Amino acid sequence: MPLQPFSEDQILDRLRFENPWWLTGAVENYYTSMTRRMYFELFKPVVSDTDIRRAVVLMGPRRVGKTVMLYHTIDHLLESGHNPLKIAFVSIETPIYNNMALEHMFALCRKASGQNDPKGWFVFFDEIQYLKDWEVHLKSLVDSYPNTRFIVSGSAAAALKYKSNESGAGRFTDFMLPPLTFHEYIHLKQLDMLITESNLSWNGGLQKIFSTHNIHELNQHFINYINYGGYPEVIFSEKIQNNPGRYIRSDIVDKVLLRDLPGLYGVRDVQELNSLFTAIAYNSGGEISLEELSKNAGIQKNTIKRYLEYLEAAFLIRVVHKISNKPKHFQRATHFKIYLTNPSLRSALFSPLHVTDAAMGNMVETAIFSQWMHRAWFTPYYARWAKGEVDMVKLNNRNFTIDWAMEIKWSNHFYDKPGDLKSLLQFLRDNELKTALITTIDKSASKILDDIKLVYIPAAVYAYTVGRNTILLLQGNEN
Repeated sequence: MPLQPFSEDQILDRLRFENPWWLTGAVENYYTSMTRRMYFELFKPVVSDTDIRRAVVLMGPRRVGKTVMLYHTIDHLLESGHNPLKIAFVSIETPIYNNMALEHMFALCRKASGQNDPKGWFVFFDEIQYLKDWEVHLKSLVDSYPNTRFIVSGSAAAALKYKSNESGAGRFTDFMLPPLTFHEYIHLKQLDMLITESNLSWNGGLQKIFSTHNIHELNQHFINYINYGGYPEVIFSEKIQNNPGRYIRSDIVDKVLLRDLPGLYGVRDVQELNSLFTAIAYNSGGEISLEELSKNAGIQKNTIKRYLEYLEAAFLIRVVHKISNKPKHFQRATHFKIYLTNPSLRSALFSPLHVTDAAMGNMVETAIFSQWMHRAWFTPYYARWAKGEVDMVKLNNRNFTIDWAMEIKWSNHFYDKPGDLKSLLQFLRDNELKTALITTIDKSASKILDDIKLVYIPAAVYAYTVGRNTILLLQGNEN
């Protein structure tokens, strides 16, 4: 017996179900009751600017809140007085739309809402990666309907970025929604009262430095952020936090490693890719080489190199390269560090960390690096040479000088004994720098040692500060 296709009436009913504002004029309270991510204020004008004849491609890792942001955008359009009958939301992963062309979906939206004129619409296609050749369909829509705004989202960030760049030149505007920063975590949890402005000063890429009147409570939230904080849904659910592996590993990691990346790049041995990522996650923040990875994993170096590129494109990891203590004398770097883009991935794969666990140092470093990863224009490095190492440095790419340097510590030891910062102090002298930043557990102060200013900030405060300054910079509120 041949399979019966869905009837047009069934599809129209589904569209009306997915777009309740056609009847009520409002988005469901389930979505509007959720606090908007800080990135919403950046995304909103990208969608609303209809003078630019482009589709908007909202991409990002799984479960960072893309679908919710689309509903918040629809809510904003309704609040702004836009005709609710000319706003359509279509979830492409719904089986009833299987392999249906985007143009046909748009035509059915107009039929279902009774608004046949294609001008003045805002059309949202969620989980676009489930449609084969979506980029060709979307480009055709942009060309065919210049007075309609098309917005698509998808979780296969690597695939979306690749196809958007290949086929959407001049037609698509990309918007990356990353995992939560610690600043956003504090904001969503309504804990902003913990934060105050600091009287410390340091020029290492921070327009403002913040402080807290309760560092012990902030540290508790920082540890929770490291364990669970990358995903909006997780930070509000004790049930998920009690079993993060089941939720995050199966719904986020496995779908990327077992479906998204193999589908895009033709990875044949998914177990090999999964084993490599597991090893990277466990050792996030550690220095490694292709030679060592190849030997330990039993995978050829060229294959590992490709896998690292895939994992980085999927926004699961970030490779950070090494410089020497005298970066003008560049040498071919055979070693590098790999960081998770979201520290809670490690807890999901293994187990949540406690404050005294040996891995906390590396995961605090991972958390701080992940805050900087939200700045697409910023490339972090670390320094390592025969006699020392510095955790993070900013390299001036114009003249290969060092703009600033810092040490990321989950300890008060170097606050009590600044003279033990031998590697950092040597690096500062070698590069004629007069100041550096060191993170601590709970100490804040500035100290002068041999004419060098050392600025100490708790790691949690520093992570918050980087995230908050990033939003200010992206919003154009700071220079």
